[in-house]
Amino acid sequence: MASQPSFSTKIKLAAAHSAPVYMSKSATLAKAINLIHAAARDGVSMLVFPETYVPGYPYFIECYPPLKQVAALAKYAEESVVVDEDLDGVVEACRTTGVSVVLGVSERMKGGYTCFNSQVFVAGGRGGGIKGTHRKLQPTYVERIIWAQGDGSTLKTWKGMLGPEADGKEKSWNVGGLACWEHTMLLARQALITQQEHVHAAAWPALSTMAGFEESADSQIEALMKCHALTAQCFVVAASNYVDETCLEWMKENIGEQGFVKRGGGWSAVIHPFCNVLAGPVTGEKEELVTAEVDLKDLGMVKIWVDADGHYSRPEILPFVWDKEAYWEAGKKKHELRVSGVKGGEKAEKA
Repeated sequence: MASQPSFSTKIKLAAAHSAPVYMSKSATLAKAINLIHAAARDGVSMLVFPETYVPGYPYFIECYPPLKQVAALAKYAEESVVVDEDLDGVVEACRTTGVSVVLGVSERMKGGYTCFNSQVFVAGGRGGGIKGTHRKLQPTYVERIIWAQGDGSTLKTWKGMLGPEADGKEKSWNVGGLACWEHTMLLARQALITQQEHVHAAAWPALSTMAGFEESADSQIEALMKCHALTAQCFVVAASNYVDETCLEWMKENIGEQGFVKRGGGWSAVIHPFCNVLAGPVTGEKEELVTAEVDLKDLGMVKIWVDADGHYSRPEILPFVWDKEAYWEAGKKKHELRVSGVKGGEKAEKA
């Protein structure tokens, strides 16, 4: 059976069911910092934000012809987050309050214009800081006009998100995350399972506000979240935004009238590994921290039944590997950093 942490603890997990200050990086980061402080007052250990909370999910890509969106797409890239430049305030709030966060952002490469749908993992407390960033592997449908594909190097779990031990060492609990329909990628979820994921941060937009999804979106999200909770034997925190009037007004004023996205939506909850809903689901146009106290020692009792990284994995029958190599480096695709060689068909590394 896969190894388990040798200690138990009770912690509070929370999902931010919240709308951004649409298309404003600075204002939405300020709002996120306020929510971190609010979570701290409620004793929350880790707070999960919705998909691309900063600067907001680009609902306009679903609503207009591509040639009408060019200026909006350029503005969206401008308001996207450069991780090592724009998050000092969030990092400081996490260090000051002791709250760890998984922040959904549209990430822009430093010095460039390529963007990713990302989750930034920031540990709280005095020794906290940015642990890493997960980039969505496959942007969905028209998301492909705004975000590049992530690679396997960011398909990870991170330690230290649930606080240090008394001796300063990182606790051995593992936190991972995925965005939206990335949860339909069974092998992406399996990659996190093989890293003994204990708490899963799931980031979502307000799917039920989109035409054609009104009756199905919430059921889809609930099914995927409960499926991962049980198959990974982990706690799941699902955080979604909702569409407010400022989002609709921005689209109307900057691109034009549309009838495909409406106000409201979202589905946020905290789920136990045996699929009990511990908090929520919260839906609709309201601001709320969806909070539940969880007992991480429950994981041991669940793992007795099913241990997906242990006795239930059967690696001799179902071997599993994935490409962990970074495809993007220093703001460019990896192959752009190489100079093609002519000897033996090999590539020479650029000096």
